[in-house]
Amino acid sequence: MFKQNIVKKLSLLSLVLVIAAACQQEEIDDITRVDQGEDQAAPELEITSPADGTSIETETETTSLEIAFEASDDIRIAEVTVTMDGEQIAYYDDFLDYRILDEEFIYENLTDGDHTITVTVNDAVGNTTTEMVTVSKSTQVPYEPVFDGEVFYMTFNGNYNELVDEKPITVVGTPGYAGEAQIGSNAYEGNADSYLTSPIDGLTSQTISATFWYKVNATPDRAGILVIGPEDTANPESQNLRTSGFRLFREASGSSQVIKLNIGIGSGESWNDGGTIDPAAGEWVHIAFTISETESKIYIDGNEVNTGTLSSPISWDGTDIMSIMSGAPRFAGWNHLSDASYMDDLRIYNKVLTSQEINDVMQYTGE
Repeated sequence: MFKQNIVKKLSLLSLVLVIAAACQQEEIDDITRVDQGEDQAAPELEITSPADGTSIETETETTSLEIAFEASDDIRIAEVTVTMDGEQIAYYDDFLDYRILDEEFIYENLTDGDHTITVTVNDAVGNTTTEMVTVSKSTQVPYEPVFDGEVFYMTFNGNYNELVDEKPITVVGTPGYAGEAQIGSNAYEGNADSYLTSPIDGLTSQTISATFWYKVNATPDRAGILVIGPEDTANPESQNLRTSGFRLFREASGSSQVIKLNIGIGSGESWNDGGTIDPAAGEWVHIAFTISETESKIYIDGNEVNTGTLSSPISWDGTDIMSIMSGAPRFAGWNHLSDASYMDDLRIYNKVLTSQEINDVMQYTGE
């Protein structure tokens, strides 16, 4: 046993000596420091949130605000300062990557009024870049319905609040704001796999109407707009049960988009093939539909474009949520998913609006 241990140790020592000799024979370059060069360019800076001119309405006197920016320099960022109306609210001088800073944080005490957010970036040799955006914040007064029968209203002025009954709105994905509006300051902007949902308490009468402003984005070429439907348990990943509720959606027809309506009547369904709008016009269009116990109507810019008949009144069996700007989750089987269009001033009514009432809504300016 002793002799075997000696042999093993001698073998190991021989291996070490061989490796050492090989390392001595092979030349290994020393690490050479590369000069970064002179820092001559000013830092680059972009404020990514909030968008300049953002207007926010809340039910509280203060609210939180996400602030995000991206800064970079060719050599080294020295410091970054963020101010709100001239008062410092964030400061950075310690970075994991001294060339790039991608930062976001929540400002917790935005009050009513107009505000200026300023971000200043200094590099190591004193070059400076400054960017600023403005935001405004206001507190909503308790809302009183403007039109007869109005039971649901969303302004989309920088928020997703429902004002009549203060229904809880669920945000799915990452919808955004358009940076423009037909009424107010900031409409809804759709995004892929993104939409809103609302409970339907108070919306399920035998007569119902809806009105809203709409600027269509033809990509994707089809989408859901407003949907109240039952759960399709037989097809949970591709739901398309149309025996109750309604589905307002759009589909491509050549270069146009057709606004259509499907209504579930329990024993079957009713179709209204609607009318067309032109995406290339890039204009806000007023959309309205009405459902009575015997017929449905679709209006575009105050003009009736099509009527559909109902052999039975609308059924609400199994319905519990309304999807806004997507067919998902209850009307996904034909790929009528998230709508990337703009929506503004959405109202729902527990009655059939007349043509004159629809035109009165269309003429409303929000004052």
